[in-house]
Amino acid sequence: MRCLSMFLTLVLCGVSAFSLNAQEKQQPVRMGAGLMTFDTVPGWGLRPDGQSAIGSTHGSVVIDQEGNIYTSAQAGVFVFSPEGSVIQSYLGKDYSNIHDMEIREENGEEFIYGARNADAEGIKFNAHTGEIVLRLKLPEEAGLGMIKFSPTAITVAANGDIYLSNGYASNHIFKYDPSGKYVMHFGEKGNGLKQFNTAHGMTLDTRYTPNRLLICDRNHQPKGRLLHYTLEGEFIEEVITGLGMPTAVAIQGDFVSVPDLHGRLVILNKNNTIIAVLGNNPDPAKGRNFNIPQDQWIEGIFSGTHGSFWDKEGNLYVQDWNVAGRIMKLVRVELPTK
Repeated sequence: MRCLSMFLTLVLCGVSAFSLNAQEKQQPVRMGAGLMTFDTVPGWGLRPDGQSAIGSTHGSVVIDQEGNIYTSAQAGVFVFSPEGSVIQSYLGKDYSNIHDMEIREENGEEFIYGARNADAEGIKFNAHTGEIVLRLKLPEEAGLGMIKFSPTAITVAANGDIYLSNGYASNHIFKYDPSGKYVMHFGEKGNGLKQFNTAHGMTLDTRYTPNRLLICDRNHQPKGRLLHYTLEGEFIEEVITGLGMPTAVAIQGDFVSVPDLHGRLVILNKNNTIIAVLGNNPDPAKGRNFNIPQDQWIEGIFSGTHGSFWDKEGNLYVQDWNVAGRIMKLVRVELPTK
């Protein structure tokens, strides 16, 4: 029996050592092309035991001025250092289910704006203290009655006006002033040129003067697309079509990162042409699939990208829509010039 016990101990230790060695030997995966070439950072954001630190994810990513990374999960908002350790968290009913986030500096302080689809509100809270300073509800002044309110996206103009998309319900986009007072709304659900078939993601497109709203029409048929609207709610143009299921948009300089729920991330240039595709999942059963456990994650392959954000160095942080909670760091690679 003692020999058997020793044998089992050696086997278990061997399995453990093998698992650790396998994890340690995981090499970065290179993806993208040209200016938009990236290496993955294996294990970034995981706990010391190798497990996800955040739990179920259906959210967003933003980065503060110090370079710390905020990602929203079902449990709340987790803050990571650039090296991948959790350094802060805002958990509980006030911070759960933030589907989309925007971060903004105002009078020397940083605030996070969030769209809470399951909690029927938009919120604004101090990024460093967690203090909630504003809640945005369905405005009675809009005259729409008691419609379902399930916000999916939020963004803020340079003057502080707030835009909140009711993307999982009526597909109206509501405009509020900086104090949260209703100003107007625009849009409607449908599959027409100027309609939204799930206005899922949105940001301020700073590539243009004056700035525009860049909106993800995720379920437009036959393919997902991006749209431009003025800040007054007027249709400008269909930016790009033929996408899969675009979920969010993030701007850095002339470039836009667009997570696609099919399991990839595309990058557009100033001309709104796709110049790189990252992490494409070739398996239709595992792209746009929430239920991919951590032991089935594949380095460099996404299962359902939902949020992304650029840091100052041009690195990307990407969140998958995932039952175990996945957030990844992609390091920008400078390729040698010929």
